[in-house]
Amino acid sequence: MARRRPNFNKTLRSLIRDIAAKMPEFGHVKPGRILLVAGEARRASRGTVKPLCFRGGKSMDRTGRRKPVIRIRGKRMLYCITLRPLFFRGSSAQARVETVLHELFHLSRRFDGTLHSGRRHAVLGKAFSRKLKPLVRRYLKLCPPELLGALAHTGEVRVLQWLERPGPAYVPGTHRRVRKVYTEDQLYYGIARMVTPKPRAAREASARVKVH
Repeated sequence: MARRRPNFNKTLRSLIRDIAAKMPEFGHVKPGRILLVAGEARRASRGTVKPLCFRGGKSMDRTGRRKPVIRIRGKRMLYCITLRPLFFRGSSAQARVETVLHELFHLSRRFDGTLHSGRRHAVLGKAFSRKLKPLVRRYLKLCPPELLGALAHTGEVRVLQWLERPGPAYVPGTHRRVRKVYTEDQLYYGIARMVTPKPRAAREASARVKVH
């Protein structure tokens, strides 16, 4: 009987719950209000985060533009994190943790569906990495081994993907066919193949076995 592919969204939700519980810097994060999906390649990016509200957590801005609502199991999502192919192929478990922490670091401390204005790459430049790296090192010491093991998976996994991806903000009344609300009906569990490089020591040991 074929082995069932792991549900990688469960692993990611467990990771974010653990981060929020153990890291005071991320205590404002509410995992149940973050949607995680696998998406297309975007240059050398491993992940991106999309805020789903305007300033102040509002659905509409001053010009009358409205953002599509994403509602999963009846609950409105405030952020959507998209994991790119480089996250799944060629990343270590530790690098995957860093990618998720990187995206969470962008979120507003108010957790209102907007991004932190002072934690943009354009604002911090190289200082962004200097601020993030100590948090990554500290969390990796706290991360449960079984969770790191799941993140080090090699093989196929099931992960949420868009059947119909939400569009940009729109002005009500000017676009007749624009979808205003996205739910589980616009998502599906697709298949992604994870390839996790072996640690150097394991690769060298494997090479010695082959030689002998």
